[in-house]
Amino acid sequence: MAHPVPSDGTARICLWSGPRNVSTALLYSFGERRDFRALDEPLYGHYLRVTGIVHPGREEILPQMEQDGERVVRETLLGPCDRPAVFIKSMAHHLTEIDRGFLAALRNVLLIRDPEQMLPSLVNQIPEPTLLDTGLAMQTELLDELLALGQDPPVLDSRELQNHPEAVLRQLCERVGIPWDPAMLAWPAGPRPFDGCWAQYWYHNVHRSTGFTPYQSKTEPFPEKLLPLLDECRPHYERLLARALRA
Repeated sequence: MAHPVPSDGTARICLWSGPRNVSTALLYSFGERRDFRALDEPLYGHYLRVTGIVHPGREEILPQMEQDGERVVRETLLGPCDRPAVFIKSMAHHLTEIDRGFLAALRNVLLIRDPEQMLPSLVNQIPEPTLLDTGLAMQTELLDELLALGQDPPVLDSRELQNHPEAVLRQLCERVGIPWDPAMLAWPAGPRPFDGCWAQYWYHNVHRSTGFTPYQSKTEPFPEKLLPLLDECRPHYERLLARALRA
C-alpha cells in the first residue's frame, strides 16, 4: 500500500533495532529533547498479531495496541506530530508482513549489538530465540533496501554508543540533519510516560539508569545451546558493524 509522504516538515527519525541493544536508553535520550516526541515500538501489536509469537505479557499487551500495521504507519509513523521532530524506537523484526515503502519518508537508523553479548540476555525473555527474534537478518535487508532508496542509514553499535555517547550521538545528529542537544546525555531514573505497556517485562535495567553507562562485557561462558544461532547471527552483525559510527 502506498502511503502519502508527509509535507508537514516534521523530522521523523526511526530507529530499527534488535532486542537487548540499549534501544530504550536511546529512546530516553531523545525523549529528553524538548523538540522531540518519543514513541516506543508502535508496530509491536502488529508483530504479535501476525506472527502469533509468545512474548512476555502478550495477552495483556495486544488489547492495548493498534494491531493493524498499515494503520500504525499511516496514523503514527507518518501522522501529525505536535513537535518539530519525532523519534520512533522500533524493532526491525516488527516489519514482518508489512509494506516497507514508507521507509522513504523516514530518516532511518540501525542499532546493533554483538550477538555473543546479546543472545545470553535475550533468553531471559525468549527462552528459545531464533534469528527472527534477533532482528539482525531484517536489519541487513533494511540496509540493502535503504541503500537502494539512496539513503545511507547511520549504524550504531551499542558498545561504541555506551563507551562514547557524546561523540556517537553528535555524529548521529549530524547524519540525520538535526542539531546536537546535550540534554541527550542524561535522564531521570524510573519509567517514562512514553514507555510501552511491556516495560515491566523488559525495562528493569533502563529504569535504574540515568544515562549511558560504559559497556560491560559478559564474563560467563557462552551458552552452548545458542552456538548455532550465534553462527547465524555473525555474518549479519559483522556486515553492519563495518558501517558503524566510531568515536
